[in-house]
Amino acid sequence: MIRAIERARLKHQFDLWAYVIMPEHAHILIWPRNEIYDVSAILKSIKQSVSVPAIGYVKKHTPSYLPRMTDLQPNGDLHHRFWQRGGGYDQNTVEPKAVSNLIDYIHANPVRRGLCERPTDWIWSSAIEYETPGTGLLRINRESLPTLYE
Repeated sequence: MIRAIERARLKHQFDLWAYVIMPEHAHILIWPRNEIYDVSAILKSIKQSVSVPAIGYVKKHTPSYLPRMTDLQPNGDLHHRFWQRGGGYDQNTVEPKAVSNLIDYIHANPVRRGLCERPTDWIWSSAIEYETPGTGLLRINRESLPTLYE
């Protein structure tokens, strides 16, 4: 997932403001650098580069799990699905306080779930990048954050 986000960032030219990868879901907060962008294309880029190798891994190493990944399409075709149906939840957030609150919400996910004591303890999160820049798995584009974080 980390590599998929980084590849999508380069391909689709967006700044990364926050992320957390949880055992069964993920949150990312991005800022597109271009006026014309396609959130669906960004998500597809990330999701496909994760799901194709994940499904291949399951087929090779734990095929008994495949029935749990089977999805009946509206046209009657059967496919294996890694991600849940739907495009996820997206919203446009630019007001500095709203962005700040969203970043805090994202970083608090693993704490709320009891996976760690502090947001910075969860390595699959950008929280550590806010505390100690350059130590996280992905670099945060702090230069484009709203002024609250400057």
